[in-house]
Amino acid sequence: MHFSFIVPVYNRPEEIRELLESFSNLEGDFNYEIVIVEDGSSETSEAVVNSFREQLHISYYFKSNTGPGDSRNFGMKKAEGDYFIILDSDVILPSNYLIEVNAFLSKTYYDCFGGPDAAHDSFTNLQKAINFAMTSFITTGGIRGGKQQVEDFQPRSFNMGLSKKAFLDTGGFGTIHPGEDPDLSLRLLKKGYKTTLIRSAFVFHKRRISWSKFYKQVNKFGKVRPILNQWHPESKSLVYWFPTLFVFGLLAAIVFAGLKIWLPLYIFGFYFATAFVLSLLATGNVIVSIQAIIAIIVQFFGYGYGFLKSTLKLVVLKQEPKKAFPDLFF
Repeated sequence: MHFSFIVPVYNRPEEIRELLESFSNLEGDFNYEIVIVEDGSSETSEAVVNSFREQLHISYYFKSNTGPGDSRNFGMKKAEGDYFIILDSDVILPSNYLIEVNAFLSKTYYDCFGGPDAAHDSFTNLQKAINFAMTSFITTGGIRGGKQQVEDFQPRSFNMGLSKKAFLDTGGFGTIHPGEDPDLSLRLLKKGYKTTLIRSAFVFHKRRISWSKFYKQVNKFGKVRPILNQWHPESKSLVYWFPTLFVFGLLAAIVFAGLKIWLPLYIFGFYFATAFVLSLLATGNVIVSIQAIIAIIVQFFGYGYGFLKSTLKLVVLKQEPKKAFPDLFF
């Protein structure tokens, strides 16, 4: 297979530098190119890209700002390869990444795959705490790669593979953001393509994050899910209500505690204690584990509120998605 890595970037030259440095350390002798798509940045990555041209096979394109989904489509149209690997600009590749991908696809071919994300030792405590909240089975149920190999996995575009055939057949990503990746996965499944998780093909996902940015991100995730449920009714699941119910349950537990009824609060205390222990086992860092609990609360409140708000607007008030949430569309 001839791989083409597609990387959209917006005002993040230092991220591109770190990513390209990780490319230069990839193991194995593979035929691949890197396609960098500058999405209308005012602070471009061109100089950084040029500094790696002698080491790596890179193509660089500058275009007007149309969002990450359209930028990925643009890159895939320009790419030379027959299999695309889509990365976010804020990831770092482990040295064996392409070995794992190639070995899996050579043995069991899929037209689309996803890989998980992990926290690198060099990441900040906050980045590690948010990584735990986003990837742990007790928070997201493994939807971002915390499972064993599964078919019909819905890849996320920070680490996603797509064959040229599947891209041409589907037209690639839509204009919604976030949510463009599960939308594409669901359209692939409708057309009969199989998707899978390659558990060993993980990336270090840095996430340019703060508490406020994290809340905004997960709130958008919550808003997007009812839109996807409307577009793809077969994808509906009671699981998506969990963060909203969690929030109402926690608030109710606090009220009951004021009435000297402690059992509900003890149940939530046990959940957070479990999260603390799992985070501590994973990171060995008490500060990260404390911040992980905060991150879980922020994640559930942000997603839960966004999901409830979107459900009320779309289902109860019958509003059109683009009119209800214009900020989610490019």
